[in-house]
Amino acid sequence: MTIGSPTAEEENTKRPAAVAPRQEDSEPEAGSVHAWRVAQLIRLGLARQVAEAVADKVDWHDVAKLVRHGCPAALAVTIIH
Repeated sequence: MTIGSPTAEEENTKRPAAVAPRQEDSEPEAGSVHAWRVAQLIRLGLARQVAEAVADKVDWHDVAKLVRHGCPAALAVTIIH
């Protein structure tokens, strides 16, 4: 260490603090994620209305696993939900 060099503690205090995203910034992303989940569930065979209703309540990966094993999509959602 040389004279005049900041300590590690002083360096840490100079870093900018992490800032949480503003609510307005994250809302469009949440809508995009919901729409994407709906699309995945529809692709698995769910009706749009059902997909819209459960998109944020079930993990579509779990639904996909059951569908891949021959379970109808609507029954898969019932099992997981």
